[in-house]
Amino acid sequence: MKSSFTVLATIVGLFTTAAHAQDVKLADDIQNRPYLLGDWGGYRSHLADQGVQFNLGYTSEVAHNFSGGKQHDTRYTDQFAIGTTLDLNRLLGWNGGTFQLTYSHRNGRNLSSDADLGTLQQVQEVYGRGQTWRLTQFWFNQDFMDGLVQWKIGRVTVGEDFANFSCDFQNLTFCGSQPGNIVGSYWLNWPVSQWGSRLKIKTTPDTYIQLGVYQVNPTYARDDYAVKDGWKLDNPDGTKGALIPLEFGWLPKVNQLSGSYKLGFWYNNAGGPDLYLNQAGQPLGLYGGDASQRDSRSGAYINFAQQVTGKSDSEGATVFLNATAADRETSANDHQIALGMEYKAPFNRVDDMVGLALGATHINGRQTAYQQEYNTTHLNTGADVGRGYEYATEFFYSWAPLHSVAFRPNLQYVINPGGLADNKNVFVLGLKTIITL
Repeated sequence: MKSSFTVLATIVGLFTTAAHAQDVKLADDIQNRPYLLGDWGGYRSHLADQGVQFNLGYTSEVAHNFSGGKQHDTRYTDQFAIGTTLDLNRLLGWNGGTFQLTYSHRNGRNLSSDADLGTLQQVQEVYGRGQTWRLTQFWFNQDFMDGLVQWKIGRVTVGEDFANFSCDFQNLTFCGSQPGNIVGSYWLNWPVSQWGSRLKIKTTPDTYIQLGVYQVNPTYARDDYAVKDGWKLDNPDGTKGALIPLEFGWLPKVNQLSGSYKLGFWYNNAGGPDLYLNQAGQPLGLYGGDASQRDSRSGAYINFAQQVTGKSDSEGATVFLNATAADRETSANDHQIALGMEYKAPFNRVDDMVGLALGATHINGRQTAYQQEYNTTHLNTGADVGRGYEYATEFFYSWAPLHSVAFRPNLQYVINPGGLADNKNVFVLGLKTIITL
């Protein structure tokens, strides 16, 4: 944590000083400029005009539990994102081509683990997948027929294209592409990338269909791989098959208010172990042995958002609903649902926002049955096991003293953490900070 604060303070200090010395006008407009570090004396705008755009960001999350878990703790975790987007038309005269390169670095500790909260979903979503540097994006996208067809290929994160959703909240239940929250062993969201490709076709001005093919390789998600090789552009051993998502999207304007309606399905031909049965077709918890291997894994999702008030996309209320269901044979958490509201520009503060969300993550009954039978047969204990739902709620107010900086205090409350009624409910005070550098 200390090293990240030191690096951030040094970078901000150096670049802010340079920007002030080289471009007084932008320095005077720090309140409204899009980047905290300014325009680098005009070089940033000049490079963007030439087709080279830099994307520098910092996110931190602090969390303290007032109830729940085995102890009360405070934990901090953060992430740097450093990337560039190349408009190949401006840069090379390559019509319709875009290249994206992004590295990310995560650091810090996780309250859910350190305080033993027992939650299915983390109270600090930015933690995990190896606290180190990762190559998060390395892809090329080509537009055809004036953007009616788009083809992307390279090292990509699944959630940037499929079931894509904002990450404004701090609890993972309400953050990012939802399938990755319950089948994260093979649906890999940010910051983990794998080789993949996506074809998107705009069927009407308001609708599209897209199909993707992504490598299923558990090696990418391993912490030891991330620490040693996560920053490399490589193709490690361990590929099991392919994840194939299909999504239908409708992006209407309802009374001039923006909407987004997505319906998706996925198929994973790598398969996985059955939760309940062994290879002889007997209950695994009672008779032991090796788990039966399923030939495939699958699921479906909906991802709806609709602005309901306001005169533009930058103000008013938007309501959302995310729901995902995964196959019961192999998915320990077989479905999740989240609904909520975000209100932009409250009190006429154009960069502020209020958010409220409710969600539930369900433990597969087959997983519960296996664990109960295993505990009774092999551990001689009748201790309760996770069952049913974990319920989470979060409220935040996002205060932006500058256009490039947002402080987002939040309150989280989790009922039945881990699906266990015996676990104490979790009450967390959090603070999410987002800086566009």
